[in-house]
Amino acid sequence: MDWTEKYRPTTLSEVRGNDKARDQLKEWAETWDDHREAVVVYGSPGVGKTSAAHALANDMGWPVIELNASDSRTADVIERVAGEAAKSGTLTQAVEGEPGRRLVIMDEADNIHGTYDRGGARAVTSLVKEASQPMVLIANDYYEMSRGLRNACREIEFRDVSARSIVPVLRDLCRKEGIAFDEDALQAIADGNDGDLRGAVKDLQAVANGKDRVDVEDVTTGDRDRTKGVFDFLDAVLKEEDPQDALQLTYDVDETPDDLLLWIEDKAPKVYEGDELARAYRHISKADRWLGRVRATQNYSYWRYATDNIAAGVAAARDTKRGGWTRYGGAPYRSTKDSTRDYVARQIAETAGCSTATARREIVPYLAVMTHHCKNRELTVRMTARYDLDADHVAFVTGSGKSTNKVQSIVEDAEELREQAAVDNAGDAFLERVEEEAAESDDGEGDPAADGDEESGPQQATLGGGGSADGDDAEQSKEEAAAEDDSQSGLSDFM
Repeated sequence: MDWTEKYRPTTLSEVRGNDKARDQLKEWAETWDDHREAVVVYGSPGVGKTSAAHALANDMGWPVIELNASDSRTADVIERVAGEAAKSGTLTQAVEGEPGRRLVIMDEADNIHGTYDRGGARAVTSLVKEASQPMVLIANDYYEMSRGLRNACREIEFRDVSARSIVPVLRDLCRKEGIAFDEDALQAIADGNDGDLRGAVKDLQAVANGKDRVDVEDVTTGDRDRTKGVFDFLDAVLKEEDPQDALQLTYDVDETPDDLLLWIEDKAPKVYEGDELARAYRHISKADRWLGRVRATQNYSYWRYATDNIAAGVAAARDTKRGGWTRYGGAPYRSTKDSTRDYVARQIAETAGCSTATARREIVPYLAVMTHHCKNRELTVRMTARYDLDADHVAFVTGSGKSTNKVQSIVEDAEELREQAAVDNAGDAFLERVEEEAAESDDGEGDPAADGDEESGPQQATLGGGGSADGDDAEQSKEEAAAEDDSQSGLSDFM
C-alpha cells in the first residue's frame, strides 16, 4: 500500500512543516459562520495541502464532498456536483436538529481556466460567492486562477517543507514499518526532495521495499526533476543566486522567456533601486529586443540570448545578495498581445488535453514555425479551424498582419472547413432528409424500391449508406476514423 495514503494525517496536529498555515486553516474553519468565505490553499505539489483539508474536515466532524477540477470542471458538472453541496444548508444534521456542515474540497482549482469557453471558472467564482457551506479550493499556482476567483476567497499559502521537518517524518515511518535506518540516508532523501514531503515519503518507500534496513548507499544520488515556481525564480535572480545559478534555474521554471521577462520587469523595482535598477533594466531591454527578433524571424534559438539577460544579466546587476521575504504581489499586467497569446494557449490546451503552460511553452512555438507568415496555407487553415482562431490569433501565431487579405482569407476558409466538418459529423441525417423529400414528391408507382425489387439495394446503399453489408462497413470505417481523430491531440490535431 502507498505509504502516503497509509499514513495520511487524520488530524491537523499531524500535518508537518506548515504550522502557521495549519493554524490559519483551523481558524478559518472555526470562524466560518462569521465570515462565510471560501478559502484557497495553495503551494507546491507534495507539501500537504489536500491532506490538511481532509484532516480539517475530520477535526471539525464535517463530511467531505470532493471534486477534482481537472476531471469534472465544466459549468454543468460543477453546479451539479459541488453546487448542490455548497448551497445546501441541511445536507447533514448536527446534534439537536441544527443544520450541519459539509466541507466541499475542489482540488486542482488552478486548472479550470483551461475550460474557459465552457464556463467552469465563472461557475466556481459564482459558487464560492453564494456557498452556504465551507469550501476549500486547492491550487499549486495561485496566480493561474482567475482574478475574480482569487478576490472571492481567502488565501492560505503552504510553503515547501524544510528538510529538518521531513527527516522526523521519515524516521517515524521507518519505526512504524519496523525498518532500521541510517540517519544520513534519511537526510539524503529529505535533501534530495527539495521541500516535497510527499516525494520524500515515496522515495523512502521505494528504497525500503523488501529491506529491513535503509543505508545511505541505498539512496540514489541526484536531483529530483521538480518544476520551480516563478517566485522561486524571482528570489534567485533578484536576491540570492549568482548569475550562473540564476540562469540554470530558468530551465526548471514552467514559463516561457516572454513570461519571465514580464515578471522580472514588473518585480525588479520591489527589490532593486538606484544604479542596481538602472543596470537591471538595461538587461531587460536587451532581452526584449531578442524576443522581438524571435517574433519577427520565428527563430527560437534566440530565446537563449533573452534568458541570458533576463536571469544572468539581472542577477549580475545586483551589488549584494539579499535575504528575507519580499511581497511580490500578483501577476504582472498583461497587454493585449499577452491576452491574445493566452487565448491561443487556452484553445490549444482545451483541444489537446494539456495544460495552458504546456501549450504556450511547447506547442505554440512549433505552430509558429510551421505556419510562419502563412506560407503553408493549407496547414494554417487547418490550424485556424481546429483551434477556432480569428484574425488576431492567426496574426499572432504566424507573424502576419491581421488586416492582410491573406489572413482574412485564411479565417474565411477555416470557417468553411468547420461548417463542412459539422455537416460531415452529422452522419446520415442530411441524406435521410433528402430521401424523405424525394419520396414525398414521388407516388411510388413503377418504383422498383416500392415493389421491393432487390436491385434497389445497391442504389440505396450508394445514396444513404444503409441497407447493405458494404454500407455497414463504410459506416464502421467512418466511426473508426472519427474515433482515431478524436484520440489525437497537440500538433497532430490539424495535420
